[in-house]
Amino acid sequence: MFTTKKIALVSVINDLVTDNRVAKTCETLVECNYRVVLIGRKLPHSLPLPNWSYKAVRMNLLFTKGPLFYLFFNLRLFSKLLFSKADLLVANDLDTLWPNYLVSKWKKIPLIYDSHELFCEVPELLKSPLKRKIWLKLEANIVPKLKNCITVNESIARIFEQKYKVTFHVVRNIAQYKSDFHPKTREELGLPFHKKIILLQGAGINIDRGAEELIDAMVYLDNTLLLIIGGGDVWQLLGEKIKQQALESKVILVDKIPKHDLIHYTANADLGLSVDKNTNLNYFYSLPNKIFDYIHAGLPILASPLPEIAKIIETYSLGEFIENHNPVHLSEKIKSLLNSEKLNLYKHNTRLASTELNWEKEKQKLIKAIMDLGR
Repeated sequence: MFTTKKIALVSVINDLVTDNRVAKTCETLVECNYRVVLIGRKLPHSLPLPNWSYKAVRMNLLFTKGPLFYLFFNLRLFSKLLFSKADLLVANDLDTLWPNYLVSKWKKIPLIYDSHELFCEVPELLKSPLKRKIWLKLEANIVPKLKNCITVNESIARIFEQKYKVTFHVVRNIAQYKSDFHPKTREELGLPFHKKIILLQGAGINIDRGAEELIDAMVYLDNTLLLIIGGGDVWQLLGEKIKQQALESKVILVDKIPKHDLIHYTANADLGLSVDKNTNLNYFYSLPNKIFDYIHAGLPILASPLPEIAKIIETYSLGEFIENHNPVHLSEKIKSLLNSEKLNLYKHNTRLASTELNWEKEKQKLIKAIMDLGR
C-alpha cells in the first residue's frame, strides 16, 4: 500500500514485550506520523507480542548470552538495518548502537541514541574488566560523533555530557496517566485479603538490587506478603532462598508479565519497594520505571536513598528510606512504615505527583527531539 509516512526503525536487544520505555517511544513516533518497525530478539520463553499500533520483529539467534550472542545479534541487526528502508533510526542502549551508527553514516539517515543507563557501569561489566574495556572503547568512539542523544535522568545526562561533550536531552521513563483505570480485585488475582502486600517489581531484578535481603527480612514479618514480579539474573536464586527458608506463604514470585497485566498487581499492593544497593554508578544514578509505576498506582514508597530516587520521593513526600540492607533493619522499616500515621499522607501525595509526573507531559520532550531532527 502506498504511504507518505516516514519509516522509523527502532532497535533494542531484549524481547520487546516488557520494555515499557521502548513501547512508549514507538507510540510517540507513531503520533509523529512515522511508520514504526521495532526490532528485537526472540527468546525461548518470550511472551506473545501485544496488538501494538506498530510492527514488531523478533530475530531468532543461535546464542542467548556471551560474546557470540552479542556478535551475532549485532551482525543480524546490521544486516536488517542496512537492507531496510528507513528515514530514522533509534538505537536503545549501547548494545545496539554500533550497527545503527554504521548504517546511519553509510545511508545518511538521522539517528537517535537513547541510553537507558550507564551501560559500562553495570555490575556484570565491572566484574569483567576486558568486556568493560571493549564496551567503553565502543562508546568513546561513537558517542562523541552523535547529534541526537537522550537519556533517562539529569545525573546520567550530566555524566555523558562531561565525558563526551555531547548534549543529552532528558526524557524520564514516566508512567502514563490513567484517570479511569479500574484494577482487578485481589480475589481475581489470587492474592490474600488479610495480609499487607509489599511489592518489588522490575524486568531487571539482578545482583545488588536488594531482592535477596528482602526475602531474608520476611522471616521477621508476620501478616505480610512480599510480591516480587519480573525476572533477572538472581531469579532462580530467589526461588531457592524461598524454599530453603520455608517462606512460600510469605513470598510469591511472579514471572515477567505484560504491562497491562502488571498494573493490576501494582494497584493491589500497600507499599512499593526500590532497594538497589550503592555498589556501582549505574545503580547509584538510576531512576527505575517502578518508582513512577508505584506513584501512578497510589503506593507509598520505601527506597534506597539514591539521588535521583530521593529527589522524587522528597519533592512530593511519597515515602521513606532505608539506611542499610540488613534484613532485620529492612523488616523494621517495612513494619514501621506500614503502621505509620503518615502512610495515608504518602498515599494521598501520589495523586498530586501523578498529575505532574506522567508520560503525557514527559513525551513532549521526545516529540521535540524528533521534530528537531535535521535542524
